[in-house]
Amino acid sequence: MPKHAFSHVTTWVFDLDHTLYPPEMRLFDQIEDRMTRYVMREVGVDQAEADRLRATYWRDYGTTLAGLMRVHDIDPDPYLHEVHDIDFSVLDPDPQLADMIADLPGRKIVYTNGSAPYARNVLAARGLSAPFEKIYGIEHAGYFPKPERIAFETVFAKDGLDPTKAAMFEDDHRNLKVPHDMGLKTVLVAPDAKNEPHLQHHTNDLGAFLSQLL
Repeated sequence: MPKHAFSHVTTWVFDLDHTLYPPEMRLFDQIEDRMTRYVMREVGVDQAEADRLRATYWRDYGTTLAGLMRVHDIDPDPYLHEVHDIDFSVLDPDPQLADMIADLPGRKIVYTNGSAPYARNVLAARGLSAPFEKIYGIEHAGYFPKPERIAFETVFAKDGLDPTKAAMFEDDHRNLKVPHDMGLKTVLVAPDAKNEPHLQHHTNDLGAFLSQLL
């Protein structure tokens, strides 16, 4: 992977969950459990139906929250607070990754479908707070989730980044289609590669990939 492919990049955009920490740390298991219990309580269904609804909403709307808002008129803020009230001690600090992100030339930002306070807690637990200039959560996108184009347009406009001089790292391949179309370099951070034209690069080890750019 040639370093010069990223030589024009001045803004580095990172997703959060399963991108800035590996899935093996199992943090998201806690969130999924809380989401299921929230759906059971607020929608009035059993666990099996709550899990089905969550899967359907993730597929059709991008996130469970987006489906709850559109179908059930759920207030997003209490939901975000409740599902992110979890134990962050399962995350291990990664000072080497922090140094590599800091050494990337240009600005570094986080953009997540979670909330910004949640993102700050994850970064603190991972020891990754220092390199990032800005943190954008779903609230900064007007609660529109990735992969919707309006979500990216809203956040990128708030940030003022130039999409043609930016790169994005994401674990969900769906969330790289719009950034690619807008002109960002795209990197899928996931166990398996996918043969899709909007996925320009792939890695299953973010640190190893970044080491090639430095």
